[in-house]
Amino acid sequence: MSIGLQLALAIGSVAVLLALMAIVRHFANRHDIGAELQRKLVHIGTGIYAITLPWLFPDRWPVYFLVGVTIAVMLVLRMPNSKLGKTLHSVERRSYGDLLLAVSVGACLFLAQDQLFLYVLPIAVLTLADATAALVGRSYGTRFFTVEEGEKSIEGSTVFFAVTLVISTICLMLMTPFPPVNIIVISVMVAAFGTLVEAVSWRGFDNLFLPIALLIFLSMHAASPLPDLLWLAALFAGSIIAFRGIAPKFGLTNHAARVYVTVIFVLLAVTEIQNAVFSILVLAAHTWSRISTPSHDKFPDLDVVASIALISLGWLTLGNATEANAISFYGITAMGMATALCALALSAQSIAMRVAGLGVVVGVACVLRAVIVAMNPDAQNWNGPMWPAVLGCLALTALIPSLAPAIFGNGRMTKVTLLALAIPLAAYIFAIDITGLWT
Repeated sequence: MSIGLQLALAIGSVAVLLALMAIVRHFANRHDIGAELQRKLVHIGTGIYAITLPWLFPDRWPVYFLVGVTIAVMLVLRMPNSKLGKTLHSVERRSYGDLLLAVSVGACLFLAQDQLFLYVLPIAVLTLADATAALVGRSYGTRFFTVEEGEKSIEGSTVFFAVTLVISTICLMLMTPFPPVNIIVISVMVAAFGTLVEAVSWRGFDNLFLPIALLIFLSMHAASPLPDLLWLAALFAGSIIAFRGIAPKFGLTNHAARVYVTVIFVLLAVTEIQNAVFSILVLAAHTWSRISTPSHDKFPDLDVVASIALISLGWLTLGNATEANAISFYGITAMGMATALCALALSAQSIAMRVAGLGVVVGVACVLRAVIVAMNPDAQNWNGPMWPAVLGCLALTALIPSLAPAIFGNGRMTKVTLLALAIPLAAYIFAIDITGLWT
């Protein structure tokens, strides 16, 4: 297929999406269809079309172009005077689901590479199981649990589990060479893990967290021996039970507790334990700062998890895109986030206490960094610990929150994340440039 034809097909795909939204909006006005049903109909139509993309386009670049154009269109439709946008945005709760669905399609296709089951299965679950569960829960739900400002139903989660189990079994049978017993066990685990991820997501983040979490889980564990799969399932279940007992002591809600244990499990699934240490410490530092120096954000416990998830996905995607391992830079970013949160936690103390406390935080961070580098293969260490980038990041993330804590009163995690990302990202761009990837 020629470049021009693929480009025309990508642009035509956006036109099809807009036509679908217009049709749904037209029937909604004529037959009094609710906002949630409108949104889910568009979600299902878009998702089914997205599943066909690997076969529809011989090359990958038109898909990424399509994703970019779709995101731009979705942003335009979010404008207050957009009548067509009401098909997606007339629901009462705040949601980024339309944007994150497009991001997920591009990210999953990119990360899956030639293993198409890693793309098809997560997108199929997101398209069919998520939409079915939402509609069933809204229509027939009687037992609910709280999620941020809203609630989800036990009935919806049960339907999600059942539909995901069927989707996973069919996809794995048709698209992988795994033994039947392994397929059954993997499908049960995918259904259980996916149900928890969907249940703890908020503001439409399930459109990102669900497919990416399933892709990561499958890529790391789908080919594992049966005993390893069973051990992993037992470990995950035990972690949930243990964390629910510990969480109330730190003032965490049940929702936040489920989110914490889920993100920790995903981090440990995608990387070695030493590379997840700083990300886990971000959660601990956030808990400390939330207690000692609260922010004005409405859901700070969920914001920190979203920040960790987005940073993890960003560095994973960037590393795959450049074929230059980004794990060390990811670690520096997480280290900076933890340091900034510790600095905010100490900001209410005297100058002497702040200086002493930050000295301890920076010292511990440097020791941990040295240990982590020593434990990683040489291929992941670039030119060693990269102390200039490490010390620069530590200085920036320790000083600014300590000297100007009021800046972080609102949108704390967004500002902390951008601050911690500045030096590692610049260092990464410089590092891959001198290795010749840009030339």
